[in-house]
Amino acid sequence: MAILFVVIGAILGGILGQLLSGVEALSGVMPYLVNTFPVFDTSAFTINLYVIQLTLGLAFAPNLMSILGIVIALILFRRY
Repeated sequence: MAILFVVIGAILGGILGQLLSGVEALSGVMPYLVNTFPVFDTSAFTINLYVIQLTLGLAFAPNLMSILGIVIALILFRRY
């Protein structure tokens, strides 16, 4: 259940950061909050099963707003 809170917190934090990036009053701070920091990035690889072909890859590049969303989600998870 904690993983669900973390994932939802990261997604909502990232969405909130993108929505707030258009606010003129926050224009000085928002570039720092929505700038992504690539943690890891695996290149895509293909699995051919002759019936279906799968291409899989994984990247994790959070921004500060998504990390803030994760922290808030963990606080809410511990509280409730």
